[in-house]
Amino acid sequence: MAVSCRMDMEEAEPMALPTTYMDTVEATALADQIAGWLKEQLEITGAERFVFGLSGGIDSAVVAGLCTRAVGADRALGIIMPSSSNPDDMRAAQLVADAFGLKTTTVDLTDVTEAVFDAMPDPSTLFSEILGENEPGDVENSLQLARANVRPRLRMITNYYIANLSRGVVVGTGNKSELMIGYFTKYGDGGVDLFPLTDLYKFEIRAVAKAIGVPDEVITRPPSAGLWEGQTDENEIGLTYEVLDATLQAIEQGDTSDVEPEVLAKVQRMIAGSNHKRVAVPAFQRQR
Repeated sequence: MAVSCRMDMEEAEPMALPTTYMDTVEATALADQIAGWLKEQLEITGAERFVFGLSGGIDSAVVAGLCTRAVGADRALGIIMPSSSNPDDMRAAQLVADAFGLKTTTVDLTDVTEAVFDAMPDPSTLFSEILGENEPGDVENSLQLARANVRPRLRMITNYYIANLSRGVVVGTGNKSELMIGYFTKYGDGGVDLFPLTDLYKFEIRAVAKAIGVPDEVITRPPSAGLWEGQTDENEIGLTYEVLDATLQAIEQGDTSDVEPEVLAKVQRMIAGSNHKRVAVPAFQRQR
């Protein structure tokens, strides 16, 4: 998951918006449907196993549970990839692995990440010496974004290295809420073979997590991409997932009359600004 910019949390009044609740029966049926789809996809590819990052967050935990539900724990491999990470992330990831009987491997990307940072030109060198331009006033925000996106891109490389080596397919952990607003890294956590969760809003992810046995400690953890110390998804997005999910559903259903104007404008900006992440890369076609 990636950032577009840092935004302060909105104080939103309660809204008469679409529901953000799913009961256990519906969640279990949805889990079975996704598991069936995953099994079918693995058969189509002819691969041996599912490979996915295991971060200690709820999305990767649900993917882990669904993959084991689909083909059994022996054909699912979770990759734990710390990079100057909170130790609680690794502990939560292991809780998930234990809950589903998963095989895991740990690849510490801390030194690799620092090596990438060290190899890159600093902003002053880039603008003054290479580009011959004045350094922009918002260069620190751009630097934070560039550095934050390195970690998910290194994790993508790691996922594919191990998938190639073990005859696996890479399973993504992105959900619908994040996909619609572009809250993911292009060619990072967006670089996968299968997306089982991109038709599920965050509230549906939580419901499925409970239904399939994700540990409660993981379900209740504040969602975070672990991009820097203290980073949380909701603070970075600038909205709670509850408000975001309700707003996205209202937009999708074509009735935004109950959405606070400021919230609606913010979400619409995020959707429009991230459209390039959801479409194919523009490619020139010659006239014939």
